Amino acid sequence: MNKRVAVIPGDGIGPEIFAATLKVLNYMNLPIEFVKVESGKKVWEKFGKPLLKEDLNIIRGCDALLKGPIETPVGSGTYESVNVTLRKALDLYANVRPFKSVPELALIPNVDMIIVRENTEGMYSGLEYRLTEDVAIGIRVITKRKSERVLRFAFEYALKREKRKVTVVHKGNILKETCGLFIETARKIAQNYPTVKYEEMHVDAAAYKIVNSPQDLDVVVTTNLFGDILSDEAAGVTGGLGIAASANVGEKHAMFEAVHGTAPDIAGKGIANPTGLLRASAMMLEYFGFKDEAEKLNIAIMEALKNKEARTPDLGGLGNTETFVNEILKNLEKTGV
Repeated sequence: MNKRVAVIPGDGIGPEIFAATLKVLNYMNLPIEFVKVESGKKVWEKFGKPLLKEDLNIIRGCDALLKGPIETPVGSGTYESVNVTLRKALDLYANVRPFKSVPELALIPNVDMIIVRENTEGMYSGLEYRLTEDVAIGIRVITKRKSERVLRFAFEYALKREKRKVTVVHKGNILKETCGLFIETARKIAQNYPTVKYEEMHVDAAAYKIVNSPQDLDVVVTTNLFGDILSDEAAGVTGGLGIAASANVGEKHAMFEAVHGTAPDIAGKGIANPTGLLRASAMMLEYFGFKDEAEKLNIAIMEALKNKEARTPDLGGLGNTETFVNEILKNLEKTGV
């Protein structure tokens, strides 16, 4: 039975890396039907909102969403992040970002960790207002129910990994109520997983550990804002934002995307790096149960990253988008795909 995947190419380099990604996925000849949906700055300029209700309904009717980077303007009076909108509308409560050192690119070797971030509340709840012209207020919402489900997700994920370790990151010494509730919930859930090692870490200590000795981290779980920042930091030491991928998972829906932004300065130049979106696609294939194909795609990507002639310039390579994709296709052919 075919899987239906809604696709949003995105802004900036989004259409270029999307074309490259679809070239690879179409080559793999899997039972997947792609349904294009428009969202982002151009939609906002035309309709006054970045994502139309009818397009959101199309996404809800598909098995997954594969999304390129979408521009989010800074400041008041602009539209809410499409990512935040989708995460809340589809209840994608767990943001899963895997980080594994790429030998040719990593600043720190032998890192193999996952950051699981609560995706629907915290500082990204969207509850902000101006009290006066000179005072702005944002509300941080942490609930027991949403904390429980993302923490349980992290522990279940840890059971599938060799280290079987969960690190709960917080700032409970300062944010005593919101982080306090998150920690209390984590401790109760940890009691149900006696075979999983459990530790707690302040967010500043976690930030230091990621740039100093991240090799003994396994599954890190934290709240929304902390997870957003720490995951970019983890990307930086394992190979760069350009190769980082993300899955946003809920009970009924899932969204897969690259971690990086729209990079408008290189849009249209043919040198955009599609690695992040390709790795996100591999996560999507695994989500669908195409585990062998996902593994072959990941291997093909990793082998291509070894080739400086094929790699894109942002990764210190001498190639471009086309040479990199062609290298991946060549590697896939070797695996019999």
